[in-house]
Parts: sequence; structure tokens; C-alpha cells
Amino acid sequence: MLLAFVIAYLLVTLLIGWWASRRVHSTQDFVIAGRNLPMFIAACALFATWFGSETIMGASSEFVENGLIGVVEDPFGAALCLVLVGAFFARPLYRLNILTFNDFFRLRFSRSAELISAIFMVPSYFGWIAAQLVAMAVILSTIVGVSIMEGIVICTLVVVIYTYIGGMWAVSITDFVQTLMIIAGLLLLAFNLGSKAGGFEAVLDSTPEGFFNFLPEPDFHSLVHYFAAWITIGLGSIPQQDVFQRVMAARSAKTAVSASYLSGFMYLTIAFIPLFIGLCGRILYPELEHSDAQLAIPRMVLDHAPVFLQIMFFGALLSAILSTTSGAILAPATVIGENLVKPFFSKLSDRQLLYTMRFSVIGVALASAVMAISRQDIYELVGESSALSLVSLFVPLAAGLYWKRASKVGALASILAGMAVWILCEWVVGTELPSLIYGALASVGGMLLGSWLWPDRSFAGFQEATAGL
Repeated sequence: MLLAFVIAYLLVTLLIGWWASRRVHSTQDFVIAGRNLPMFIAACALFATWFGSETIMGASSEFVENGLIGVVEDPFGAALCLVLVGAFFARPLYRLNILTFNDFFRLRFSRSAELISAIFMVPSYFGWIAAQLVAMAVILSTIVGVSIMEGIVICTLVVVIYTYIGGMWAVSITDFVQTLMIIAGLLLLAFNLGSKAGGFEAVLDSTPEGFFNFLPEPDFHSLVHYFAAWITIGLGSIPQQDVFQRVMAARSAKTAVSASYLSGFMYLTIAFIPLFIGLCGRILYPELEHSDAQLAIPRMVLDHAPVFLQIMFFGALLSAILSTTSGAILAPATVIGENLVKPFFSKLSDRQLLYTMRFSVIGVALASAVMAISRQDIYELVGESSALSLVSLFVPLAAGLYWKRASKVGALASILAGMAVWILCEWVVGTELPSLIYGALASVGGMLLGSWLWPDRSFAGFQEATAGL
């Protein structure tokens, strides 16, 4: 019965994509759903941006092993990102009526900044998408017994088909349906396991002393690692195209801001459910601690839960991962078409651009599938993808919006210096402190130094170019 449900669920997802494809008539429909999403659907889409494999499978295992401080990066950092987007970025970016973050870099700085930021943004998604493909493959392997490689191939095909035909309309509508499935499935499982474990208080009392400590040790090393955990997703995912597209798909700037706040609240509250489920599993089935941590909750459900709860849980898990993966594939595909292909073909029609983005969906998915096959640690893949955008794109985005002296040279220096230092620390030198800290500091230094030494009138030009928007 469980296998039949999984097959039916995937077929329904494809049908939703086919239905949504009838609303796609232009690149704006494909990329940002015609800027027509109501607040709650936009909030569900934003909530589903990252509520996937890392939150349910990765973060829950980190929580069980390391306590509350082990999940600062996700869900706390992810919720912080959504709140900051609503507070500082959604309104000014929405008013620009653009399709990608990189369009902002062109308007505010230069064509070179647009091109380089796009080149750096696209590969930052491969690790994130790969993590979701691995998670879906793990589910299929647990339920059906297929190999991880076969599972990755199957999941890639499903996500590509409905993202290719429906774009952001398909992503948003499935996000809405899948959010309801996520909440219902996780709540039912948490209630069932919590009752078996003796109730909410009994589960919390079973944890060791200091398990719920949320602050680090008062030493420099611990404080820096703690700060890095907050900003990896908290700041690093702000200049990400998947977040931007969901914000821009709202029907007004006010709706975009409200949806960002609501999604942040939803993320932080709902993300605690799989953490609680992980604790229940440790009490009820301690033998699972010696198995693959990423498989602990799925294996527990499959071995010990009734069929109805299995259906609800795996439905919720598939929902979370599918919604995250589809948006993550669409985002770099959009950037490839809009910022890497379109500028070099001045006579490219809107229809040709739409097909370029659709074919880019296939290319991004294939590249991510190759990475998923070669590397299968969910938490590690996700962390690396967020670090890339933090060290190269966050500083020029924030400075471009809120610092008038930010210049073209400053933006380029910020992007290149941040990425170069991060690569050097991450792959060549090796540092005791997180390499993203060094990369972020280099990015700030590049922006300050470049803007002070080579000032320009790019901010005045930006105001003139966007005066009528």
C-alpha cells in the first residue's frame, strides 16, 4: 500500500505541473508566476524553500546528537533569513520589477557585475539540489529497495518534468498543497510517537543535562563557530534566486513582505516537529542510533509505525523535498537564461528565452544528479551551497541597496575577493575557523576598498534607471 501511495503521489505531482503549464505564456509566468500569488500561497512557497531533507532528516539527526545548539544553522538561521528578507530586501527589490537578483547587479553596478554574479550563483545550487536528490533516493531505497543511484535518477526525472512544463506556477501550487501535507503528516507522527514515549514532558526530561543550551562556550573559537552557523543560511541564502523568485511572485510589495514574515514564523515552528520526532525515536528505538543518522527517522517509521502513519510521514517527507528541489532547479535555470544567455543575443524573443530556461532546467538537474551520485552527505552538501553565496553575493547586494558610495569596482572586488579567499581557505590552506568567515570578511574589505579608491556615480545612475519603476 505504501508503494502504491508513493507512485500515486508522484503522478499527482506531475498532473499539477501539467495543469500549471496552461498558465505559462511568457518568461514572467514561468519565472515568477506572473507576479500574481496571494499572500498565503506566497508564504507557503517561501516556507518550502528549504524545508526539505536537511530539516527533516539532517537537522533532526544533528539535534539528537548535539542538542539545540547543533541546529542553529537550520532551522534558526533559515527562519532568520526569511525574516530579514521581509524586513530589508523584499520591498525595494519587488519595486524594481526584475526577474533575477543578477538583474539588480546590472542596474545598480554594471553588466560585468551581472555576469560574474550569475557565474558564481549558478553552481551554488548544485550542492543544494544534490542533497534533495539524495534524500529522495534514500526514501525510495528505504521503501522500495532500489539503489541510491537508481533513486536519484527516478527523482531527477520526476522533478524535471513538472518544473520544466509548469515553472513557478507549478512550484507555487505544489508548494501550497505540499505544505498542508507536511504539517498534517509531521503532526500526526509526532503525536503518535510522543504518546508512546510517555508524553511531551517525558520526552524532554529524557535528554541529558545541557541538551537545550542555546549559547556557546564563552571562548573565541566557540563564538566564531556559533556566529558562522547563524549566518551560513541566515545571510548566505538572502542573495539566492529561489528566495527571490518566490518573493517576486507575490501580487504586491506588501504581500511579499507579509509572506516573508509569515513563512519565517512557519519555518521556525514547524521545523521543531521533526526535531521532537527524532527525540522520540531515540527513546523508543535506541538501536537506531547505531545506523545511518540520515536514515533514522524513515527507518523508524517504516519498522514501527502503522501503515496510515507511514503514508502520512512519507507523504510529508516527499512533499518537503519535492517542493525544495523544484524551486532550487528553477532558480539557476532562470539565471542562465536571463543573465548568461539573453545579454549575448539581442534578438532573442520571449518565447526563445522561455525555451532556453526550460532546457537549462534539464542541464542544472543533470549536473546536480552527478554531484548527488558522487557525494551523499545531505548536511554537508547543503552547508557548502549556502557558503558560496554568502562570501560572494551578500555584501554587494546589501551595499548596493543601502550604501550610496558602493561602486562598480567595489562590487566586483567584493565578489572576487570573497570567493577567492573562501576557496583558498576551504580547499588549499585549511583553517581552524570556518572558511566562510574569512571569505565574508574579504568580501566586505573588497567592497570598502574598491568603493573608496574607485568611486563612481553608479547609485545616481541606478536611481535614474529605476525612477519610473
